[in-house]
Amino acid sequence: MTDKEKENPQETDIRSKPTKSDDKLEANTIEYKEKQGILSKEENNELHTSSESTGSAGDDIAPPAGPFEQSASAAGTGESAPETPASGAAQRPDRAAARSAAAAEAGGTAPATANGAAPTEGAAAEDGGDKAKAAAEARAARAAARAAKTAAPAEDAPPKPPSPNQPLLDRLVEILKGEVAGDAVDEAFINEIDGHRPFVVIRGEHWVRAAEVFLQHEELQCGYLRSVSGVDLGNQLEVVYHLLSIPLRKEYGVRVRTEREAPSVPSVASVWPTADWNEREIYDLLGIDFPGHPNLTRIMMPDEWVGHPLRKDYEAYDPEV
Repeated sequence: MTDKEKENPQETDIRSKPTKSDDKLEANTIEYKEKQGILSKEENNELHTSSESTGSAGDDIAPPAGPFEQSASAAGTGESAPETPASGAAQRPDRAAARSAAAAEAGGTAPATANGAAPTEGAAAEDGGDKAKAAAEARAARAAARAAKTAAPAEDAPPKPPSPNQPLLDRLVEILKGEVAGDAVDEAFINEIDGHRPFVVIRGEHWVRAAEVFLQHEELQCGYLRSVSGVDLGNQLEVVYHLLSIPLRKEYGVRVRTEREAPSVPSVASVWPTADWNEREIYDLLGIDFPGHPNLTRIMMPDEWVGHPLRKDYEAYDPEV
């Protein structure tokens, strides 16, 4: 034994033992010689002997260890072997059964099939279809509830609270009917979107007298005409007045309607001089006549202009204008 062999006795032992590759090479060599017909008598006897021993002991020989099986060294050291595909397949029913039991305890539906295996694609598709159907039914129920709520009778809704300016409107109607005429007011309402402003619709023949009452009555004192505007309602025209009482800090609205064919509203320029130019503008653009106006002429369009541009049925003489 050399000095190197003395230092590494394990290496020497390993080299002296035949390896699996050597055995495989020898077997391949014998098989090649048999095919070529150059096999010796001793090798022939050895080949048949090994074949008989392999055939008789084939049932008792375990298949080669797979990558997931426990190695001999691991078994000898007591380490736990990794799970093999066979053992994992055997444990799947147990796991599926455990999941089914947990789902049953929680009040749900077990995801496993009848034999305890994992659900198939068909079962998953069926589960998804059930969920979609349930979602559709929930949406339909919500839509029906909204429709029922919308179609609920109006008497079920709480009564609408009265406007804070309702007493002011009632008193205005009472004053106008007492000071002007019983039929002076055609309509009275609260314009909620305009700050709950009290509004009255006055007949044209009573408008000048009603304007004087608005100005002179001690409970009204509307000395400021804030604005005057004309409106084309389609079947008729109207003039809208916004009045303000500065001493009393009260605001009112007045509408005077007129026919479309020969529109005419009495002028109140004598009551509120501010109405002068406003009435001229309405006459110019909408064609409403204001009898009693001191100088009712066009104020924006030329005197020879044909038609009134703010009317809905106006046809432009020059499309570019």
